[in-house]
Amino acid sequence: MEKAKVYFTDMRVYPGKANLLQKLDNLLIRAGIGEIDFKNKFAAIKMHFGELGNLSFLRPNYAKVVADVVKRYEGKPFITDCNTLYVGSRKNALEHLDTANINGFSPLSTGCQNIIADGLKGTDEVYVPVPNGEYVKEAKIGHALMDADVIITLTHFKGHEMTGFGGAIKNIGMGGGSRAGKMEMHCDGKPAVEKEKCIGCSMCRKTCAYDAPVIEQGKCHIQESKCVGCGRCIGVCPTNAIIPTNWNAGKMVNLKMAEYACAILYDRPQFHISLIVDVSPNCDCHAENDAAIVPNIGMLASFDPVALDQACADLVNAAPVIANSILGENIKSDPDEAQKHDHFYNNHPDTEWESCLDHCVKLGMGTREYEIVK
Repeated sequence: MEKAKVYFTDMRVYPGKANLLQKLDNLLIRAGIGEIDFKNKFAAIKMHFGELGNLSFLRPNYAKVVADVVKRYEGKPFITDCNTLYVGSRKNALEHLDTANINGFSPLSTGCQNIIADGLKGTDEVYVPVPNGEYVKEAKIGHALMDADVIITLTHFKGHEMTGFGGAIKNIGMGGGSRAGKMEMHCDGKPAVEKEKCIGCSMCRKTCAYDAPVIEQGKCHIQESKCVGCGRCIGVCPTNAIIPTNWNAGKMVNLKMAEYACAILYDRPQFHISLIVDVSPNCDCHAENDAAIVPNIGMLASFDPVALDQACADLVNAAPVIANSILGENIKSDPDEAQKHDHFYNNHPDTEWESCLDHCVKLGMGTREYEIVK
């Protein structure tokens, strides 16, 4: 397969020249978004509205640029995401839309409507075959995503505690799954508690939608019969007392996520945009965001989501580390180990981000070989 073209512009602006929003507009045009037939077509702009309390999600101003470009080509854009598996501010459509509005996503700010793809309770789903799927035969996808004629991903590229990083594949694959679909992607891993580290704070109980954690005599244990393996408790535990018991779970999440992305994107008009800004170490699903691990890098666009993710990963790994960040602290604590691995591994050593891209290539979704067009 020949190299895919990934178009790139940096975050520099100069007085009297194009601002960042104009640069994004120019990027989309140069990358060829106009080659898609948008006329009278519904175009889903799949993005993350951000959890309440988190401030690293993409600003709605960027979404408006994309929506305006779609309308310029006579398309019908809407911004969409699916409900979350975990307890938070986006677990049903009403709270999800409230969160979107509070975080600035409204028809006035973006020029188009917000639609929660899997409906009120996360059950409005379509069973979509996965071409050549090895782990998922039918993906459970939010209905509105499959009703759309064109798929556009608008992604905040960042670190992630289960998949290494959150890029275009995760945005559409994990983000496009209904609540049941998200369970299917996560369910290979069931966490356990290292009792000596547990302080009985109940943070795990507060974040679990299924009452799996139980606190007894000041210590937590996980009821496996109730646990769906979403890993949310792992992320909120302040003492790292909760760990996966299936150490292949991280890789399996990546493989299933790739197959979900394949189900959504297969044989459909698509375009992918990623912004490497405010590169937080964890997902925007957190109700907080830690300091960025590298400086802002730029905006990228491509018809190939695999090449786009690879290019973003390479740019982040080539960037200087911000000392006052968790990545800076990790590297400082173990500089020899840091030299052997990439920034995403050093953030979350249990993750295997390359397995997702390798599986995407195997599924025929794209290539990891790319050419940057500045």
